[in-house]
Amino acid sequence: MRYAQTTLEAEDILQNGFIKVFTKHHLFDGKGSLEGWIKRIMVNTAIESYRQSKEKYTDSIGEQHENTIHSHLTSDTSSYKDLLKLIKELPLGYRTVFNLYAIEGYSHKEIAEMLGISEGNSKSQLSRARQALQQKLIKENTI
Repeated sequence: MRYAQTTLEAEDILQNGFIKVFTKHHLFDGKGSLEGWIKRIMVNTAIESYRQSKEKYTDSIGEQHENTIHSHLTSDTSSYKDLLKLIKELPLGYRTVFNLYAIEGYSHKEIAEMLGISEGNSKSQLSRARQALQQKLIKENTI
């Protein structure tokens, strides 16, 4: 869900990823963990989806979505769900770079190579994603 706009899109990414896992299982050499190999396939599938979506969506890098969330943080589970909602509201480029860097742990160099952008662009989008999330969290706490 961190890479998708809708549940249906997330399900498509997951299904496409598992199809790749099952059709390319013979390529797993056993040197690393199976979990890591599958995770890499899923992330790469999400990136492919991002590249295809990038052409469809016209979100500019500077555009900010001003949707607010009217839920109160009552438990760790709801906090996590609320955070996912906030991340999901970010423009596509911000969201993808944020997920790859902050959640998946990739470097800006790796992200730049994966997405076909410069390292500076990756850093800029991450910074703007963080600022947007901070603004949304401040706005959420003042409601």
